[in-house]
Amino acid sequence: MSDRIQLLPDSVANQIAAGEVIQRPASVIKELVENAVDAGATEINVLVTDAGRTQIQVVDNGSGMSDTDARLCFERHATSKIRKADDLFALQTMGFRGEALPSIAAVAQVELKTRRQNDEIGTHIMIAASRVESQNPVSCPVGSNFVVKNIFYNVPARRKFLKSNTTELNNILAAFERIVLVYPNIHFTFHSNGTELYNLRPAVLHKRIMDIFGKRMSGNLLSVDVDTHLCKITGFVGKADAARKKGVQQFFFVNGRFMRHPYFHKAVMSAFERLVPIGEQVPYFIYLTVPAADIDVNIHPTKTEIKFENEQAIWQILAAAVKEAVGKYHEVPTIDFDTEGKPDFPIYNKEKTDMPLMPHVDIDRSFNPFQNSGQRRTMANNDWEQLYQSLATKKNTDSQQTFFSNTESDKSTDKIDADNSLDSEIENIFADKSANCFQYKGQYIITSVKSGLMIIDQHRAHIRVLYEEYLDQIGSHKANTQKVLFPEAIEFSGSETPVMTSIMPQLSLMGFDIAYLGGNSFAVNGVPDGIGGINVSTLLHDMVATAMEHDGKTNDSMSERLAANLARHAAIPYGQVLSNDEMEDIIDRLFACSNVNQTPDGKTVIAIIQHNEIEKLLK
Repeated sequence: MSDRIQLLPDSVANQIAAGEVIQRPASVIKELVENAVDAGATEINVLVTDAGRTQIQVVDNGSGMSDTDARLCFERHATSKIRKADDLFALQTMGFRGEALPSIAAVAQVELKTRRQNDEIGTHIMIAASRVESQNPVSCPVGSNFVVKNIFYNVPARRKFLKSNTTELNNILAAFERIVLVYPNIHFTFHSNGTELYNLRPAVLHKRIMDIFGKRMSGNLLSVDVDTHLCKITGFVGKADAARKKGVQQFFFVNGRFMRHPYFHKAVMSAFERLVPIGEQVPYFIYLTVPAADIDVNIHPTKTEIKFENEQAIWQILAAAVKEAVGKYHEVPTIDFDTEGKPDFPIYNKEKTDMPLMPHVDIDRSFNPFQNSGQRRTMANNDWEQLYQSLATKKNTDSQQTFFSNTESDKSTDKIDADNSLDSEIENIFADKSANCFQYKGQYIITSVKSGLMIIDQHRAHIRVLYEEYLDQIGSHKANTQKVLFPEAIEFSGSETPVMTSIMPQLSLMGFDIAYLGGNSFAVNGVPDGIGGINVSTLLHDMVATAMEHDGKTNDSMSERLAANLARHAAIPYGQVLSNDEMEDIIDRLFACSNVNQTPDGKTVIAIIQHNEIEKLLK
């Protein structure tokens, strides 16, 4: 019987390693750019074709490699940064595992041209599927020029599961941004299909952030700077005014490496409690510097999760630093201890007889707050019990409400019982409906119906109505556009621009008239009819953020999400006073919808207090 255990060939082992290191084209960009940074490059150019599917090229002016190093760098576990195990806990560079280049070469066709400063001639090497095809001398500039073609060409299953070009390009740009934010002193450029998306010249960090995410970030950042024996924290946090629900830029870096850290995220957001609405986030760019021996970066394949030795202490330092920055911006009043005009606080000294005595206060000890008609009476125990019983009764009656979503809505939404159709249920609800409506606190529309008292959330109802109307406009291509008097130029970040370009056809079907100005700027020449007064810049940024979160879905699914986003912005807000005709119009349009009692995101629109429950409340 033959032996069953065998050593894997290097090519197969490299493909297995590539599964952890090279997950998508963005992983190639990350590894190659980090290697260029470690090589001391002052200029790095990144060029991608078809979101990295066809070709990825990274050119740098770093130290370059000799002909021997150019060959060895594609061997597994070959590295210039580790000589012994202790080196793992004192790393100051980006890459160290010695698996990046061999993993790339295992799943793609790689071409490298490299030369050192003191060499007259460089090296040209070509590798495909871990096999060296050629190595020859070549004339080339100082530095390294990597070209990666046809990623996953020899692993069809991996290539098949790549996302759309928009998604892959967005992931590439996200990886690129995480690196350029750490090295503002390096000149970076990024081209996609021949179009320049970034040209980031050396600058201070604040300028680099604006160059990446647009000038709208300029006045919304607060400086954070604290230095302790445990760590040094620098960077910026956004003002409360910059808070948004989607598409917020949030970055943590430790020793020049991007990381995700939900625990530290809570430390930052704790400074904004009661300053930003629930569900909204503020941008931040936080840089931590800690001793290399106090962290472990090798606990995750992509090294985006890092373990800290003094995590709780750093949390407290970070929270205090952010609160200090926010406090300075909001000008929190402080006590000014003036040394020249000190207030004279008398200090008690029992040996001094001229100290002012404690003021005498006359107390009427016969006063009773429960005194009735001038007669003193002590409330009996049974009186207190009656009080608590009445409160308990009120609490029970308040909770005894039958909501439409639990009874009537089961029949009026898409999941209707087979014995009752939607039309019959709506007709039953509208039976004996009052001709007048009442608006409660600018939020609810109240009217009487056959079964009791119907309460409608005016904002959610209008969202449902507009959502279905926008979907109808997209399907029929009959959207109405309102031209603006002065076109508004809106700037997006480099990662948002491709997404904005991809959803422009759907935005056009919804009534937007948008023109691409080049770079990362767009001109809004027209908006859907009926959304006057809305901040178009905020609306479009939210719609792009929605598209980035759910890219890869079908066009119909994306249209639904964009229509829901536009409906939320265009719906009448809470607090807006409505006339009786306006309330009647909303009710009529709502009950003409396919789904009466739910917003696109599933929130309840209608509640009905049954007539018998009202009678119980008034017994």
